Amino acid sequence: MALQVWETLKESITAYTGLSPATFFTVLALALAIYYMVSGMFGSSNQGHHQRSRDFEEQMQPLPPPVQLGEITLEELKQYDGSDSKKPLLMAIKGQIYDVSQSRMFYGPGGPYALFAGKDASRALAMMSFEEKDLTGDISGLGVFELEALQDWEYKFMSKYVTVGTVKSTIPVTDASNTSEPAETTDRDAAKSAEDGPSENAAVETVESTPNVDADKKE
Repeated sequence: MALQVWETLKESITAYTGLSPATFFTVLALALAIYYMVSGMFGSSNQGHHQRSRDFEEQMQPLPPPVQLGEITLEELKQYDGSDSKKPLLMAIKGQIYDVSQSRMFYGPGGPYALFAGKDASRALAMMSFEEKDLTGDISGLGVFELEALQDWEYKFMSKYVTVGTVKSTIPVTDASNTSEPAETTDRDAAKSAEDGPSENAAVETVESTPNVDADKKE
């Protein structure tokens, strides 16, 4: 029975397609392989499209209101470089910290200015430098044009972004009591010398007047 069905199928293939059964099944296998390849390509493309759509939707979600941090250290500022998407994206100019979360495409990971995030980038912005050594708030030694460029950046940030804190200064505070101690010591020495001065002069005068007394006695 099965043999009769197979013979009938072969005759039908030859009659309707003009191909031998072996050729027919070879063509059918190739067609199936091409179909799966094409469907796989379009399937991965659709997945990539959906992933990009989700990323875009995440970026378009409303941002939370800026959180005021007050005064923080540079080490604490590094936590807001965009590596943690749950934290705001911050950077500082001249010690003032700005929330730049709305410009994550520029200052976030992968953006053209990502290296400025989480740092006080005053010197780098003034010099338009992307070197690691210039990512600092130290602006000493800058020229007039560089300071003007930095001022322009500061005005731009002040008008566009919200200030959420300041960078804690690392300049050591000099103890006033230590600085005043040498002065007090000097004053005491001067007073002491003034007190000692008259006694020494009196002794000299006494010595000088003694010969005169002896001379009067001889007379």
